[in-house]
Amino acid sequence: MPELSRLPELSRREVALLRATAEDRVDLTGSAEPDVRVDGLPFCDPTTARALVHAGLVEPATPVAPGRRAPARLTAAGAAALGLAHLAA
Repeated sequence: MPELSRLPELSRREVALLRATAEDRVDLTGSAEPDVRVDGLPFCDPTTARALVHAGLVEPATPVAPGRRAPARLTAAGAAALGLAHLAA
C-alpha cells in the first residue's frame, strides 16, 4: 500500500511529474534511489521524484535491472492522485 501520508498534498512540481508520467515522457533507473528523466533530461528535483516513487505513485512500466532504465508509469494510486480514475481502474 502506498505511503500517501508522506505526500498529503501534491505540489505543482509533483503534479507536473505525474502528468509527464501519464503522458509516457518519463523513465527511471532500477535502483533503491532511482534517477528520473523527463523527455530524456534529468528531472530538476530528484528528491521529489524519488519521493513519488517511494510513495508508490510512480513505478517502472517493465522489470528493470539495477542501473538500467525503463519507462515509468503511474500506479493506480498515482492515477487516483491526479484524478485520472480511468487509469486507476
